Amino acid sequence: MEEQTCTSCAERVRPVVATLVASGRPKPSLQFIRFVFSERETTLAAVAGLLTLLGLALALAGAPGWSRTALFAAAIVVGGIPVARHAFQEVWLSHRLGINTLMVIAVVGAAFIGEWAEAAVVVVLFALGEALEEFATEQARGALESLLDLAPPVALKLPLFGKVSRPPPQEVPVEQLAVGDRVLVRPGDRVSVDGVVRAGQSAVDQAPITGESVPVEKKPGDEVFAGTVNLSGALEVEVTRLAADNTLSRMRALVQQAQSRQAPVQRFIDRFARIYTPAVAATALLVATVPPLFFGQPFWGDHGWLMRALQMLVIACPCALVISTPVSLVSAMTNAASRGVLIKGGRYLETLSRVRVFAFDKTGTLTGGRPIVTDVVDVCTCGKCPDDCGLQHAAAVEAQSSHPLARALLAEAQARGIAVPRAQDVTVLGGRGMEGAVNGAAVTVASHSHFDEYFPHPESVCRLADELAAQGKTVILVRHDDEVCALFAVADTPRPGSRQAIADLKAQGSIRTVMLTGDSPTVAAEIGRQVGVDEVRAGLLPEEKVIAIVVLAEEYQTVAMVGDGVNDAPALAQADVGIAMGGAGSAQAMETADVVLMGDDLAQLGFIVHLSRKTRGVLAANIVFALAVKAVVFALAATGLTTLWMAIAADVGASVAVILNGMRLRRMGAQK
Repeated sequence: MEEQTCTSCAERVRPVVATLVASGRPKPSLQFIRFVFSERETTLAAVAGLLTLLGLALALAGAPGWSRTALFAAAIVVGGIPVARHAFQEVWLSHRLGINTLMVIAVVGAAFIGEWAEAAVVVVLFALGEALEEFATEQARGALESLLDLAPPVALKLPLFGKVSRPPPQEVPVEQLAVGDRVLVRPGDRVSVDGVVRAGQSAVDQAPITGESVPVEKKPGDEVFAGTVNLSGALEVEVTRLAADNTLSRMRALVQQAQSRQAPVQRFIDRFARIYTPAVAATALLVATVPPLFFGQPFWGDHGWLMRALQMLVIACPCALVISTPVSLVSAMTNAASRGVLIKGGRYLETLSRVRVFAFDKTGTLTGGRPIVTDVVDVCTCGKCPDDCGLQHAAAVEAQSSHPLARALLAEAQARGIAVPRAQDVTVLGGRGMEGAVNGAAVTVASHSHFDEYFPHPESVCRLADELAAQGKTVILVRHDDEVCALFAVADTPRPGSRQAIADLKAQGSIRTVMLTGDSPTVAAEIGRQVGVDEVRAGLLPEEKVIAIVVLAEEYQTVAMVGDGVNDAPALAQADVGIAMGGAGSAQAMETADVVLMGDDLAQLGFIVHLSRKTRGVLAANIVFALAVKAVVFALAATGLTTLWMAIAADVGASVAVILNGMRLRRMGAQK
């Protein structure tokens, strides 16, 4: 069994990581009241508190001492039963000195010297702190379950019949659905499966999964995810993943893995606390015995050295110190999750705060990953061709190809409403293009170099092609018969938000941006210029990207790599922090990276860097504050200027303060 220092602090806080994907809204105080009366230990604490208040009221009224003592003793017994049980488990089962053991010693010692009121107050305050921590844990566990509740447990399965004779849909558990089944999603329903739209159009709210604030229009061929909300029209969805493997299930697995991945500062605090608590307990023993034995100081009484030692035992609890780190990390990661960013553990959040260089893959990361036609130039001089004849001829031939450039030309023709005729005798020109016959005319669609070699054309066409190529675009020419009729430029254009995302990162200060790509230097340089990266490294194979990450780490110490999690997986793994985009639609991206952008929104990069740095500041402030409170109360206890209940109040107060400070990260927005 792994040794832990403070079960009531560390162990009960870690389940709060489950709130990574929860809404994070504060629960009404009524829920805490219900929790108190539904849990045996918290009910006992409430009864102990009532008995203590009655005892204090009798003291103010001047009631006989025996009546007050009886109430205080009853409060100690009622509220102390759970504490004593946990102390027994710490000593006899775990063989360690924990907070419950220290509390039992302090309370028994105070009662032994006749300080019944202080002993009762210590029990009540300690039990109150335990109840608050237990309540937070229960809420966190409920948040984890609510994650799965986002996806309905049943779906409306459509029988596999023709549309005319198809019976009405049947409600079945999602576990019974197989890949290829079709389900009906009505307007207003939550989507129950991961799948592809086969019929219908609608707007879908994907905020629970990707963090997108605006509903996304869905049409046949588009992906939908379990847990999202269908807003306007009915959709027929084909299942692409089983319920156990859908996006929500993978998110839940990531959350559970994050619970075991402590940040370095958290591991340090745990190791420090394992030494700190026994050391303070030994110091308290020396304080109680050395002055009376060797210096004739009083052992008993309110200001005796035994009382001071008991106060030190109470102060020895490292609750505020231990709880300060996980509550801050959980709050920050919950904030990120609410924006569609999954961080797979506190150590990656902490590492992000130290990143000095961001490396980006180009295709599919800084760019859309889908080439589009950027320029269509008619150069036909025959005077017989209608408008867009070149595009019509090119689309007819390229319609029989699956090449991305061919798809781009066909999409442009369709977007312009051009009727695309059927081509005959289509052949491939050895990787340079294609040729065929369209409406009886011989048509060639190929690269500029191919035309230079086989088809003479005007110098003006060459100059125009060279100008477009210098802009990082792929140039395609088309001819029918012996006439060059059109020239096209195709490019993988930057994402709309890429330039702003790079600017936001640079605004954080001390961050350099580098683009790593296997594309040609000309194309890479142009994309780099458009998005505003500091450096471009082109012509890199996947293994060379890994070497580039190693070189950057030697120069900048801490490197983050941003990619799609597929062809750049080795580089993501090599970086100190691997950040994958599009995790909602890619299982490989979710498994490969340390941080997953569930959508394709690069704008979140600046936010998570800002969040990580704020988290580091809050962690430092919490640790300094917790240690400062310990030092001050320790000094007061050593000089006899504090009381036992004041010591426990200071400890509980410090814990509450660091929790509230850490929880501020849950509401922190992007940097202005």
